[in-house]
Amino acid sequence: MDFRYSKWDERFTQNVNFLRNLLSLYNRLLLMTDGNVDEALRALEELGERFGFFNPKFTIEDFKKHLKEQDAIQEVNGKHVLTRKGERLIRQDSLDRIFGALAKDSTGDHRVPRTGTGGERITETRPYVFGDNISDIDFLSSVRNSVRRRRGEWGDEGLNLSEEDLEVFETEHLSSCATALLIDVSHSMILYGEDRITPAKQAALALAELILTRYPKDSLHVVLFGDEAWEVKIRDIPYASVGPYHTNTKAALQLAQQILARQRHVNRQIFMITDGKPSAIHENGRLYKNAFGLDPRIVNKTLDEAVQCRRKRIAITTFMVTQDPYLVRFVERFTQLNKGRAYYADLENLGSYLFVDYNENRRRRVS
Repeated sequence: MDFRYSKWDERFTQNVNFLRNLLSLYNRLLLMTDGNVDEALRALEELGERFGFFNPKFTIEDFKKHLKEQDAIQEVNGKHVLTRKGERLIRQDSLDRIFGALAKDSTGDHRVPRTGTGGERITETRPYVFGDNISDIDFLSSVRNSVRRRRGEWGDEGLNLSEEDLEVFETEHLSSCATALLIDVSHSMILYGEDRITPAKQAALALAELILTRYPKDSLHVVLFGDEAWEVKIRDIPYASVGPYHTNTKAALQLAQQILARQRHVNRQIFMITDGKPSAIHENGRLYKNAFGLDPRIVNKTLDEAVQCRRKRIAITTFMVTQDPYLVRFVERFTQLNKGRAYYADLENLGSYLFVDYNENRRRRVS
């Protein structure tokens, strides 16, 4: 076999790293502009002019051409829009940015504390019993057993493998999990100049990509909530935007329960990303809202849903992206009633919190 060597080109490596970082910045801008490609490209061009990203050898037009060649964007009626591949690339970039080396870790499967058939093969073996899958037989150990048992007894017949020689690999049962991810899109998620919705969307995209690629038997359902609650498809996450809404946590929890009731997974759980206390509920066909303090009328109705989830063995993990005293007080009571978990997740580490808790997969049942 021939090998061809060439001189190391440091500039090539630098160019690859530059393009990778540029794409990551572009994807971040896409989330900040709710999936508006042209707006994201304009922002990228302005940043390029300010910090020298682009030069006569590589312009913003060259970058657009690269995106089109990669089938990440296409032009429709004079506007650039994301393709399905472009949406997938955002998810992949989100996973890489947030989880990094954690996503490559081989641990974290949804295991239950017993062994048997129908799971991931492990190194331990045991004697074969009737009904075991033939594909799980450890032939090396089985032949070794036969050699030891029949040493000195061979004739012209050669190796004689019997059932008592057979060993099979142990397997771990893997449980499936249905997750409802609730994302607060009330006005407070961009209030006071702090962008909380972009990290929330990035974390949701990363979790979606993790499930789609690593846990294909699991399901993820995304719910946005403000005055109302509504389900969106995974591919619609980049386009989610904050509106002039209050926070109807009760409606989000009710919809999540309806969604999870249709799933046939072993485990069911709710993840909720929010930065505000509940401030709205539906009563008698009308929206009752109160943004000041903790309104007992709203809070008690919302806490009822935490109890309902506990009775249905649906654990809730709340990720607070602010330390507002009213929110903290509500979440403490909410978590206590549901017997779930709560985190104060700063915006930079929100995705990591989601990842770790998802892999824990609610081994402890609520009761």
